[in-house]
Amino acid sequence: MLDRLLDRLKSAFGGNGVDSETQSRAYGPVTDPDFLEILEWIPADRLILDPGEIRVYECDGLPIHKRPPTAVVICTSPEDVIRTVRWCHDRGRPFVPRGAGTGLSGGATPVVGGVIIDCNRMKRVLRVDYENRLIVVEPGVINIKVSQSIQASGLHYAPDPSSQKACSIGGNVAENSGGPHCLKYGMTTDHIVGLKVVLPDGEVATLGGSQFEDSGYDLTGLFVGTEGTFGIVIEATLRILPRPPAVITYLAIFDSMSLACRMVSRITEEGILPASLEILDQRIIQAIEKSAFAAGYPEEAAAVLLIEIDGVEEELGEEEKRIQDIAAECYAIEFRTARDPKEQAELWKGRKSAFGVMGRIKTDLYVLDGVVPRTRLESTLEEISAIADRYNVVLTNVFHAGDGNLHPNLSYDGRDPEESKRVIKAGKEILQACVDAGGSISGEHGIGLEKSEFLPLLFTEEDIRMMVDLRHAIDPRELSNPEKIFPDNRSCNEAGKRRFMKLPEVTDDS
Repeated sequence: MLDRLLDRLKSAFGGNGVDSETQSRAYGPVTDPDFLEILEWIPADRLILDPGEIRVYECDGLPIHKRPPTAVVICTSPEDVIRTVRWCHDRGRPFVPRGAGTGLSGGATPVVGGVIIDCNRMKRVLRVDYENRLIVVEPGVINIKVSQSIQASGLHYAPDPSSQKACSIGGNVAENSGGPHCLKYGMTTDHIVGLKVVLPDGEVATLGGSQFEDSGYDLTGLFVGTEGTFGIVIEATLRILPRPPAVITYLAIFDSMSLACRMVSRITEEGILPASLEILDQRIIQAIEKSAFAAGYPEEAAAVLLIEIDGVEEELGEEEKRIQDIAAECYAIEFRTARDPKEQAELWKGRKSAFGVMGRIKTDLYVLDGVVPRTRLESTLEEISAIADRYNVVLTNVFHAGDGNLHPNLSYDGRDPEESKRVIKAGKEILQACVDAGGSISGEHGIGLEKSEFLPLLFTEEDIRMMVDLRHAIDPRELSNPEKIFPDNRSCNEAGKRRFMKLPEVTDDS
């Protein structure tokens, strides 16, 4: 199978890509075929067809775009996934992989006539290779459970999305998730050694899997971050690392957001590489402190900066002194230090619960994911605040300041169509502001439905055509998570040219 996969990739760039006849093949009719055939390998309680029950799957963590799937197949084994994908392929039926549903870019939003293939119950840790520091897991394993399963060994899995208590490894692979500690330790792709995947035609491919460098194409790296458009992960081999022997966490408190951002720039200018640098603004601080997750942040602060350094204890003293000096230079009104794990967990509790407590502000939340150079943090945040004011939407900021990955959060009432429209318009301007500042439209959440129309801000028509050709080499009919990433929602050709279509605006019943 791997040879055939390589042949597909080579042929996709040997001429003009996939021909328009192949690309124009549409999905099968919504009424064809009979979904009850799936009961041959899926018990009745794991095939959801009831319109009421199916509404649970109408969106992921991005509630702006909602639509119910036609069916949900809950898989508990690789064989369930393989047979379901083959069934969809044989009938031209689109399918959408789904894990814990915590994604924030609409990547798991269903498509009309489509099947949700739910892998959330595939939660087995298959084996641990302590000698080579590898762990093999199924896609439904929750991120934090990986580290918990090997805690006694002194090893851990470094990528730690803010939703790590809920998000699954399969979804992390699909989105190339980051997290607070990606500043020092890198994104998900830096810790994926190998994958076993079900391709869109139902065939199984094993990519990588060794701790040694594989010769030839890096197909594992190619698959990570493709947001389910290349198929479904059924097994992942992860790199695990020793826990650092010493960790120190600091909380710097400021009466201005600009000074917090300035401290981030000064730390990096000094050549210090912390494990994480995270900023929270006043509105989210106040929401946290009024919740069950109160972390002792001062509610009158304009911003707080969480700083964590780790390594050999004897080497951290000089780094700590330099950070303390920078905090004084940037006029921090208070600087707290936590060396005890319980104290550290208390400081982190507020940051890790930030998105959850936003439900105290309004019923719905749109989390943006733009990236800007660290030197543009102050000016971009000022522009984002002005955009929120102009559209009269509620803005909070909690973000990975160390790598410039902003998370402007727009809280709104999804039952109010006018407010929902204002939120979408504000979000578009915020992403444009990030690009204008020399940044990008996504740092870790992916493109999905949310940002597809913004792809031309970063790539030329020829760039996008190349990516579409690559996608079609794997999935010519776009059955695997269609309508995602690319700005025309179908990646189709017209007279040999790309056709771009904007996503529809939110309607009263969306």
